[in-house]
Parts: sequence; structure tokens; C-alpha cells
Amino acid sequence: MFNFSIFPDPETANEEGLVAIGGDFSPITLLEAYSHGIFPWYENNGIIFWYSPDPRFIIFREDFRIGKRLLRYYKKHHYNITFNKDFYAVMKYCQMVKRNDAGTWITDEMIQGYYELHKLGYAISVEVWDNKKLVGGLYGVNIGRYFCGESMFSLEKNASKFAFIELAKKLFFELNYRFIDCQIYSEHMNRFGGISIPRKEFLKLLKRVI
Repeated sequence: MFNFSIFPDPETANEEGLVAIGGDFSPITLLEAYSHGIFPWYENNGIIFWYSPDPRFIIFREDFRIGKRLLRYYKKHHYNITFNKDFYAVMKYCQMVKRNDAGTWITDEMIQGYYELHKLGYAISVEVWDNKKLVGGLYGVNIGRYFCGESMFSLEKNASKFAFIELAKKLFFELNYRFIDCQIYSEHMNRFGGISIPRKEFLKLLKRVI
């Protein structure tokens, strides 16, 4: 998709996966980063840090699974689950909800950048509604047949998990995606069948699906 790169080769990243520092959240910068397996992970005083970790944590279609207990809850849920109904609200909730992982930082500038990306068709959201109340959801970047999950939130038990199940069903079984990129290991995604693969292998897979 892109024949140039304003970013260094991801394989030049340091041990922590840091590839570059600086730049902005404009759609062209975000598209160019994600198409090369790079994503913004941290910001300090307005300076953006771009990463491509090694190993990379992904879920292959053939490895996707739902635990028996969660599946029982999922089959009984009363929520209405939608796609791309309110991308902006999902990002705002992801910004506000307190979480303990390292991927929770979301600035207003970041929201605006990803929202512009969404309007161009390169970022998607999943919303979980209890009547008219938004109680869970997730968002991520989508290029070709590549989806990179960014953040999720849950105001009611299992709401974000139900959002992910709906996303996986659509991507894997309707649109024939090969894998979902979860970026780094999390116990949450491990339960859905996530595995770690070398960055070099991930970048090869990325080229095929982009």
C-alpha cells in the first residue's frame, strides 16, 4: 500500500521495541506506521513514542477460542452489539475508564487523529449497548485484511469480551481474516487463543494481508 516509510525499519527497534520518537497523529502518519507494523504506545509532554515489539502477540483464526463459562454468558446476554455506530464515544470511554495495563494512555489529540482515520474507513469500533446506554466496546485500526486492536473498555461485566467475540466472528468467519493483532501479551487476549510470534514472522504476515 505504501512504497515509502517515514519510519525506520521495525527491525532496528531497541530491546523494548522502540522504533522512533516524534511525529503526529495525522491519518497519513498513522496509516504509514500501522502498514509497517508500528504503533504509538506512549506519549510524554506531547512527544509520541512509536513501537514494534518483538515478539508480537496475535490470535490466528484457527486458534481462536471462547472459554465454556464465557460462552454460556455470551449466549445469554441481552446486549445490542453494533459496529461503527459511535467510534468517538468508544475512544472517549477508553480514555476515561481506569485500567491497569500499559496501553491506557489516550490523549485528546490521539482521539482526534484516530477519529479522522475512522472517517476515512481505516479504523473501526464495536459498541455494546444496554438499551441506549453504552456499556462496553473496543476500537482498532483496519487496513486491508489487517486489524490491530488498540483499546477496549467495560462498564458492565464481560461487555468488552462480548465486543471482542463479535469482532472475531465477523473478521474470522465472515471476512476471512487470517489473524488479529493484539500487539503485546495480555492475559485477557491469551484466553481467546493469543500466541507470541517473532516480529520478523509478523511483518511477513502483515505484508500479505495489507
